[in-house]
Amino acid sequence: MGKSLIIVESPAKTRTLKNFLGPNYRIEASMGHVRDLPKRDFGVDVEKEFTPTYEIIPDRKDVLKRLKEAVKEADEVYLASDPDREGEAIAWHLLEALKLKSAKRIQFNEITKQAVTHALVEPRTIDMDRVNAQQARRVLDRIVGYKLSPLLWQKVKKNLSAGRVQSVAVRLICDREREINAFVSEEYWSIVAKLTPLDRMEPFDAKLAQINGNKAEVSNEEEAHSILRELEGAHYVVSKITEKEQRRNPAAPFITSTLQQEASRKLGFSAKRTMLTAQQLYEGIELGDAGHVGLITYMRTDSTRVAEEAQAEAREYIEMTYGKEYLPSKPRQVRKKGAQDAHEAIRPTSVLRHPDEMEKYLSKEQAKLYKLIWQRFVASQMSPAVFDVVTVDIAAGRFTFRSTGSTIKFPGFKAVYTEGKDTSELTDEERPPLPKLKVDENLDLLELTPNQHFTEPPPRYTEATLVKALEEKGIGRPSTYATIISTIQDRGYVILEEKKFKPTDLGCAVTDYLVDHFPKIMDVAFTASVETELDSVEEGKLEWHKLLHDFYGPFDKALSQAQWGPEGTDRTCPECGRKMVVKQGRFGPFLGCSGYPECKKIIKVEREKIAAVQPKESDIDCPNCGRKMLIREGRTGTFLGCSGYPECKTTMSMDKKVGIKCPVCGEGDVVEKLSKKRKLFYGCSRYPDCTFVSWGKPIDRQCPKCSSVLVEQRWRGRLTGYKCSKAECDYEEKLTRAKKEESGSEQEESQALAS
Repeated sequence: MGKSLIIVESPAKTRTLKNFLGPNYRIEASMGHVRDLPKRDFGVDVEKEFTPTYEIIPDRKDVLKRLKEAVKEADEVYLASDPDREGEAIAWHLLEALKLKSAKRIQFNEITKQAVTHALVEPRTIDMDRVNAQQARRVLDRIVGYKLSPLLWQKVKKNLSAGRVQSVAVRLICDREREINAFVSEEYWSIVAKLTPLDRMEPFDAKLAQINGNKAEVSNEEEAHSILRELEGAHYVVSKITEKEQRRNPAAPFITSTLQQEASRKLGFSAKRTMLTAQQLYEGIELGDAGHVGLITYMRTDSTRVAEEAQAEAREYIEMTYGKEYLPSKPRQVRKKGAQDAHEAIRPTSVLRHPDEMEKYLSKEQAKLYKLIWQRFVASQMSPAVFDVVTVDIAAGRFTFRSTGSTIKFPGFKAVYTEGKDTSELTDEERPPLPKLKVDENLDLLELTPNQHFTEPPPRYTEATLVKALEEKGIGRPSTYATIISTIQDRGYVILEEKKFKPTDLGCAVTDYLVDHFPKIMDVAFTASVETELDSVEEGKLEWHKLLHDFYGPFDKALSQAQWGPEGTDRTCPECGRKMVVKQGRFGPFLGCSGYPECKKIIKVEREKIAAVQPKESDIDCPNCGRKMLIREGRTGTFLGCSGYPECKTTMSMDKKVGIKCPVCGEGDVVEKLSKKRKLFYGCSRYPDCTFVSWGKPIDRQCPKCSSVLVEQRWRGRLTGYKCSKAECDYEEKLTRAKKEESGSEQEESQALAS
């Protein structure tokens, strides 16, 4: 038997495959794509059915040389790139670049001996529908990016960029910020009674629910205190008890979006970090004597489907470990509506590889993510959790108080895993159990507390909620979410502040300009419809050139109008009447008469001045030349730059003070700064002379254990306590209610001093 060549994408996969394939197989890696559209040219012939021109990626020339030599020595060539659109396109580009005639395409959802052996037995040809869907996406993104970015340079600011999907994601964040700014908070009050049975001390809280049988609505302090006065001396009697059993099914196994959301909620991982770590687990980990083993299935998927063999293994494990009662009568198979279903959900390749046993072979990040995937999958195959939920109504004159408690009757899947959530509000099943009560039982009032509240605006997007929104609105695909989030930060359009996305002035200005001139491109529904059409191309239901034709016509018209005005380029020369044509000059495009050189009439492109991104004059004089300093936006935030630039290149920091001195040098102020990745951190104003930095916001207090500075701990934007800034020190303190109120006052004072 001759030697066969298998070409995969990454070197990590080669190690895993070599672990269980014999000497008759040579494994090589393409290192991803080997061809792409040219970096410096458009690379798309619009006039010839949008024909793309591909060229070898410079960094892949040596790789291709090695692969060509390997092809010469092989009897069979198998293209084993990832099992998605991008992977299919990589296989096709390899076929073209290596000039292969009889290459076989194989794919596997997990890198195990069984899956790979099965794939080798049943190879196929390259799926050109899937390739064309990827080509269509690539050309669409090139058209939008290549055409819009120069327009932004001309009209707004140099070195800006736009993207078909990324710009819509920025719009979501900008729209949310406007909702927040426009929100008018309204005051309301709640009244909570702390009660207990007369014969025993078992206190519980009940909230005012009804007044005269209608929903209780207390608008202000005066109304609240009026109710308190009326309740003086009132008798509290149990008027109604409602008992019901609630069953809760486990969540489905992870798909790409839910993995990114949950890793963000529970582990604090960014989408990019999650996908990078998942890729490592998929491609294979060195497990001692077992060699290189792939621990999870393919991590780019929108399907919740699970292979029967994996279900059978999980069911056997659940029965042996937890007992028959934890096993549903039938295997649970959840189908996600609208999923492409090309591959399975994300799961461990074997549930027998317990996270505790794998931990010694994994990095901290790998161990955390693997445990999350393992727990979620095992839980998804278990019995529902069962709760007894009790709701009690307590009458006090014309007022009704209500309390709900629950007791776990059967833990079911919760013995393994509980899904995270984006709010801190308790569900009925999360409430503590109530004491045993009966109708007409008298209760003793221990405390009656009025609480002031204000309605809150919609929250800013976190990574988890942004991914959820993108998925719900059909913007992008699971494989693109991490790239979208990374790109909009790198471009300076949004920043992460307390783990929430906040648009920059630049982001909002560019968004407004694009919405004004390209409403269709920036429309959420339209962007989602393009994704649906790309799916239709992959399914062979739509010709990819038609998709591009339908997109390009309206886009090109909008581009022309944005560039040249309402008339577009359909202008006649005001001097000779001949048609004006687009020409390129050393200072950019312009309209010139087609009758040149007889007629030399030109129309220049006027650059729009958008106030939000133009430098603003300050009242500070340049220390070097005396001219006024301008407030400018840079990659890492706002700064002062001399108005005499480029003759004078003086710059000054505009970092926001937090109100305390640097805990290291004692001379500089602690200020807010932005990292290159647009993440907020804190440092000394004397940098680089002082190198103090902290991700947490420092406070003017020292750690009682090691005397290092304390920093704030926050959960979903809310202050929850303080911890030591020194990594080796484990000191931390949680805020009580009284401390929170005290801290709030201190914060207000600190902010006033800082401003």
